[in-house]
Amino acid sequence: MSRALVLDTETTGFDPLTGDRVLEVAAVEIVNLVPTGRHFHMLIDPERDVPEEATKVHGFTREMLIGKPKFAEIAPAMLDFLGDDPIIAHNAPFDFGFLDWELKKAGHKALDRARMVDTLALAKKRFPGLPNSLDALCRRYGIDNSMRTAHNALLDVQLLAQVYLELMGGKQPGLELASRPAVSTPVVLQIDATPVARQPRPIQPSEAELAAHAAFLAKIKDPLWAAFLPAAGSLPAAGQG
Repeated sequence: MSRALVLDTETTGFDPLTGDRVLEVAAVEIVNLVPTGRHFHMLIDPERDVPEEATKVHGFTREMLIGKPKFAEIAPAMLDFLGDDPIIAHNAPFDFGFLDWELKKAGHKALDRARMVDTLALAKKRFPGLPNSLDALCRRYGIDNSMRTAHNALLDVQLLAQVYLELMGGKQPGLELASRPAVSTPVVLQIDATPVARQPRPIQPSEAELAAHAAFLAKIKDPLWAAFLPAAGSLPAAGQG
């Protein structure tokens, strides 16, 4: 069994070293490249204001997050869900950087970078020079992202799980084979096994045809096949001998 987690975070900004914090984390479980339906999702009190620019991206305001659990309170459950399996994220160094900072602040070890799978890097390798945002990849693979009016982490990981399947060579939309109709009555071919005697149909060249053939051979110097042919008039009929 191959288990992995598709993860996304939303934050108050771009850099935890300048005071930005995680305010949402979501992850979905996939086993053998198939989502199982199990997921982890928490809104978090970032313990600071949420800049207007960040709210425009994900839609969360400070007022909406007051009273939500702190990151230190949700960390054990998050780590338990993540286990030791690979973690897939789009622009994964960004999410790992924030989670590492929050985990260390809460007294936990940072995530092992060997577990990191970056779908942005995978997409750039497959589609060099093309837009490779999550929205662009959804359009490229025909994945419906019409509900993505803001960067909601839970919706993003559900979309990213589908994108990851395609990046790994999964089933393409619209390429399903039509199901075959059930055959209720087998088709049986009736074959008569009685042997049928074949009547020979000999072809006997005329004397004129044999003479014309001999005259043609006389024009060729030492024809190789002449050594293997009987004299004119003694040729066996085709289909005999």
